[in-house]
Order: sequence, then C-alpha cells, then structure tokens
Amino acid sequence: MMRYFSGALALLILFSCQAVQKKEEKVKKPKLVVGIVIDQLRHDYFERYADNFGEDGFKRLISDGFYNHNTHYNYIPTFTGPGHASVYTGTTPATHGIIANNWYDKNIRTSVYCAEDTSVYTIGSTSEAGLMSPHRMLSSTITDELGLATNFKSKVIGISIKDRGSILPAGHNPTGSFWYDKSNGHFVSSSYYGKKRLPTWLQDFNNRNLADDYLNQTWELSMPLADYTESTADDMPYEMMVRGKKKPIFPYNLKALRAENGNFSLLPNTAYGNTILADLAIATLEGEEMGKDDVTDFLALSFSSTDYIGHGFGPRSVEVQDTYIKLDQEIARLFKHLDEKVGKGNYLIFVTSDHGCAEVPEYLQANKIPADHYDGKAYVKNMSNALNQKFGEGEWIEDFSNEQFFLNHDLITEMNIELDAIRKFMVNEALKLEGVAEAYSATDMQSTQFTQHKAAALQMGYNFKRSGDVLLILEPGWFYQTRSATTHGTGYAYDTHVPLIWYGSGIKSGTSYKRQNIDDIAVTLAHILGTSLPNGATGEPIQEILE
Repeated sequence: MMRYFSGALALLILFSCQAVQKKEEKVKKPKLVVGIVIDQLRHDYFERYADNFGEDGFKRLISDGFYNHNTHYNYIPTFTGPGHASVYTGTTPATHGIIANNWYDKNIRTSVYCAEDTSVYTIGSTSEAGLMSPHRMLSSTITDELGLATNFKSKVIGISIKDRGSILPAGHNPTGSFWYDKSNGHFVSSSYYGKKRLPTWLQDFNNRNLADDYLNQTWELSMPLADYTESTADDMPYEMMVRGKKKPIFPYNLKALRAENGNFSLLPNTAYGNTILADLAIATLEGEEMGKDDVTDFLALSFSSTDYIGHGFGPRSVEVQDTYIKLDQEIARLFKHLDEKVGKGNYLIFVTSDHGCAEVPEYLQANKIPADHYDGKAYVKNMSNALNQKFGEGEWIEDFSNEQFFLNHDLITEMNIELDAIRKFMVNEALKLEGVAEAYSATDMQSTQFTQHKAAALQMGYNFKRSGDVLLILEPGWFYQTRSATTHGTGYAYDTHVPLIWYGSGIKSGTSYKRQNIDDIAVTLAHILGTSLPNGATGEPIQEILE
C-alpha cells in the first residue's frame, strides 16, 4: 500500500513540476519586440505580390507566424497619425485624441499638426524638423507601459521617415525617437526627450550620408516590366509626374531628378526610403544593444515610403509593386540581423498597417465602377449659401477639414440661434451634397450610442473636445479632390482592412479569420509582456496569440 502511495505521490510531483515548467515556458517574455507598421499597406498586397517575394521576408512571416486575416480599423478617419496612435494605445481617437494628421483647433482657431510642438527644438539639425513631441496624444502607449513595468530599464526606440510614425508609437517617455529630416537627409530628434545631442551611434550613422548615396543611384525595376502582371501599365494618366520626367515611368534617375524635386525630400518618394530605414533599424539595434539581456526592449519602426509612393501612383501601379518587392528584401535583411544578433526565439515581431487606401477613382470609372472626387471648396460654398438663406448673412463656417464642418460659435451666440438647430439644419443640407452618404451632428455623436455600421465607426473617431460640429460619411470610392492618385480616410474596407501578422517568441504558426480590431494589438502585447494595459485601452486580447 505504501509503495502505491509513494508511486502516486511521485507521479503527482512529476506532473506538477511539468505544469510549472510549461507555465514558465508560456510566460517567458521576449528579449525584444519589433513593431513594424507599413504605411498604407492594403490587406490584398501580400497575396497579390506573393509570387514576387523571396523565402526569407514576408513569406517567412506568413508561413511561420500567426496571421489575423480579418483585422480592421474600427473608426473614422483612417489616417497615419490616428493609425499609429491606435496601434500603440489600444484605443481609438475618441480616447487618445489624435483625430487626424492635422485638425482645426477650436480654441486657437487654426489648424494644428498631430505631433507639432513649438515649445521644443530640433536635436541633430538646425532645421525645424524636430519641433515635435507626443504632447497631443492623451493616453499611454504599450511602449509607455513597458517602461513603467520595468522601471524604465527597457530600451524603447521609435524610428520612421515620418515624424509622427516614430513619435506616436514610441510613447511619452521613450529612450529615443528619431525621424528623417528632409532638409539634409539625416535623422533627427526633439529636445522633448531630454537629450542635448543625438546618441553617438546615430551621429555616426548620419555621417555615413546614406541618403546622399541613394539619391545618386537609379530606381530600377526588380524584374522585366512584362513580369509586373499585378499592375496596370507603367504610364497611367493619373500617376504623379516627377519633375524632370516627361512620363511617370521607370527608370527613375535620382541623381538627375533630385535638384528639381527638393533634393533630400525626394528620397521618401522612392523605394530607397525603405532601404535607409532598414539601415537605421539595424544601426539602432546595434547602437543601443537592444535584445541583449532579459529586460524586454522595444523597437517601433514605421516604413513611410510605401505611403508616399502609394499616394503618388495608386495601388495598382508598377511603382507600388516594385516597392513591395524591394521592401520584402529589406524585411529579410532585418530578419537575418535579428537571427544573428538577438537569436531565433528571443524576439517577437508584429506587422500591420496604419490604414489601407482607395482605388484610383479614374481607374474605377474606366471599369464602370462608381467612384469620384468631391470639391471641398464647393461643399463649403453650398453649405454657406444655405446657412445664409436660413439664418442670415454671416461667416458661419470657420473651417472644413477631414469631412467635418467647424462652426463659428461666437456668431451663433451673437445671433441667438440654438446650436443644435443649426447643426440639424446642416445635417439635412449635407445630404444634398454630391458624394455624401450620411451626415451626423456633434449632438448625435454625444447623445446617441451607435452600435453598428459607419455611424459607430464615426463615433469611435469622434473626440468631444477636438472634433467638428457636423461630420460627413462619403459614398464608397469617393474622396477629396487631390493631385495624388489616391488617398485614404474613410470607414470602408479598402481603408480599414489591414494585415496583422505575429511572429517569433511564443507565437505558433496559424491563421484566423475572426474579426479583430486595431486596438486589440496593444492589449494583446500587454498580456504577452506582463504590463498594465495602456490607460485608455478599449481593445480585447487576441485569444489565439495568447493560447
């Protein structure tokens, strides 16, 4: 009897030890997290260009990682600033306050930029490129929470071509945040971060003058033009015309074009913008010795050139296809460095986008699919005329931006008109505007709890203090008249549907088609890293990633 009891006890102890060991393995934290946002990456690009990718870049992510195929932005508007803020705060503009890239500030009655801060100065340049900070972002990020959880022993770095693509993901108190200065081709920072000079490794990086080297090269195709079967012709009438070229076609001799196109400002509009950011990512990992100990570090990088090129040429252009072929090679290069320097299984990567983009309206029209542009000035003129006829002559509209009307509240008070009455009138008038599908007042946003469709998405992007008086939802395929081939900003699937891939430490391979919202990313990361949720988080943890 005692022998059986001893045997049972031994088995119990063995199973308990195995359970503890499995639990310890499960909660093992990565030495490094690499968050990759690819600006304007549509969900269909990975499938469309799959045959052009090598085995060590995007294909490795997709085959060995976990792919959340049905990930969406759950708010309007879908712009770069709100997108990056939402990925990292785990909430939407209603809470984090980044309601657009630029918006009309009702208090000072002028347009403001999401990352601008005139109280600081540039570090690393004499230009104004560093007059930036995250001070307009109202809630904490997962990178903030990682710092708090480790008593700021974690190294947290944000890098991007765009300032907002670095600043917002890095959070409020990172180790550093660096972005591209179009005046000189170097990467700079802001005095907001408490440093008087750039770190030595970044000074050394800038001294390599890589931007100058790349701008003395030619952007060539990666394969014969006939093989770009996923794209339209290389000369479409709506594509961006680069100064100095007669047609928007390959090759692009950057050395010959740079002087007429803003010199260093040209680089982000080429595939070399992604190359120099990959160079910087590797230099950052080396210079800051990230992922070298058991305290989790976090590198937040955002590839911006995909957005510049997408805007200029459209989502079915040869330029976009070639950009992703070359970006695949940069991702493979980054993988190689991480494998060698941090070690397989020691790092966690997630890849997503800050928004998608619309098809080019002229392309859709040529194929008998409804789409068009609206004229914002005409919207304001028509609405102003209607207000003047109804309420008397006056400058009723202070601003129209991001499909929102901002009213002159002083005039409304002076004329003794009920604010809600004028808002309701404008909603009805807005529905007469060509291209407008729905319209809502700020009163609607503040007093009604919308639970589905575009109104709910609009409400998730509505901030009580910062948003406008009357908000519009456009018809599918419509956007404002612009010189660009395409843009983004709506709540339709072409703008909201983005990839989300997890790879590396603790991630099993697989796929899911369950609906996930973009604010689920930071919440899931908080559970992986054992931190508090970002303080405004509204997302849910992704179960498949944590199981």
